[in-house]
Amino acid sequence: STGAVKMQPKAEELKFVTRNDGYVHIHPSSVNYQTRHFESPYLVYHEKIKTSRVFIRDCSMVSVYPLVLLGGGQVHMQLHKGEFVISLDDGWIRFVAASHQVAELVKELRCELDQLLQDKIKNPSMDLYKCPRGSRIIGMIVKLVTTQ
Repeated sequence: STGAVKMQPKAEELKFVTRNDGYVHIHPSSVNYQTRHFESPYLVYHEKIKTSRVFIRDCSMVSVYPLVLLGGGQVHMQLHKGEFVISLDDGWIRFVAASHQVAELVKELRCELDQLLQDKIKNPSMDLYKCPRGSRIIGMIVKLVTTQ
């Protein structure tokens, strides 16, 4: 056979982009330092430090639905060049939805989850699994996240 084969980047070459710091790298002491491929391009991290360059530690890959459902900020939806785009963090993170219905359902599920969490904060003794509304919302989120 002939031709070039795409190789995974070396650990020190792998970089991610943050809104405030631009490119960041996974710290060599991180468990994920030797990971050369992530199924999702999104990571969440606990700590960011700057030495010779900006590093993140205590990071985990996160896929799209958990990020949309549990990430901070408001979820917005807009039509852009014929595609329905779900955006977070004032448009800095964007996803293209498969259809208008999918985008609306994800946005509505996020709103329902936010309201459920507000209800739980107001009433800490509320059992979310015994509450019919809570169990339906949680069940739908578990199904969505585990079957994506």
